[in-house]
Amino acid sequence: MHVRSLAFRTDLLLRRLAGSVVIDHPSHLVVRTPANPHFWWGNFVLVPPHALPAAPDLFAAEFPEASHLAIGVDGTEGETGPRADWERRGITVEIDTVLTATSLLPPASPAQADLRALTGADWEQAARLRHACDESEASPENTAFVAAKLAEERRLCEAGDATWFGAFVDGEMRAGLGIFHDGQGLARYQHVETHPAFRRRGLASALVHFAGVEAMRRGAGTLVIVADPAAEAIRVYRSLGFTETERQVRLQRVRGDAA
Repeated sequence: MHVRSLAFRTDLLLRRLAGSVVIDHPSHLVVRTPANPHFWWGNFVLVPPHALPAAPDLFAAEFPEASHLAIGVDGTEGETGPRADWERRGITVEIDTVLTATSLLPPASPAQADLRALTGADWEQAARLRHACDESEASPENTAFVAAKLAEERRLCEAGDATWFGAFVDGEMRAGLGIFHDGQGLARYQHVETHPAFRRRGLASALVHFAGVEAMRRGAGTLVIVADPAAEAIRVYRSLGFTETERQVRLQRVRGDAA
């Protein structure tokens, strides 16, 4: 299957680097992450827009034991199919904005923080930051997911496939993000987060800029970032020179939530 979506192409890059199994069928893709079965978007199917009506049955056949449903749509214009029908079935439709930049504007004001790539001793702080930012309902499954995701991110950085950056205030990591290279000029941001008590201080803006400049110094020609169009973060990205390129559509549901 030829993938048109820039967002999913870079998602698939990350999943392959992380060791996920990507099975390429002529009509769809199946992505499996055996090391983290609770990671919905490590265990999903990707289909073109015209195949959406049959996609829930396809997912059920590929993941019969899964407690969730996760379907990616390989489009660029935000194609969702019959959205009202999905909602009646308890399926949530998420449409994110995909932004790109080939150069960056400096942040409006400098952040009072030390910006740098993480070293081995910093990963404990990265874990504390992730838990402070996590708004998910506490559960054994979510705890296992977060632990496995952090371990995956660290492995990728130690293998040289990614770099994780932090903004440190008084020696404590208060914002973080990762960035991955495809080796052909694309660099994709991941998991931009700021501690709730340190938001609106310019930390994320400064860190996105810092990491992007470092990525371009390493050969990236295009920076890619995906954002919720209703979230405050997208304003920050636009202020740095990112512009909307396409939209990414994902359908998801906890398996027991069918209407």
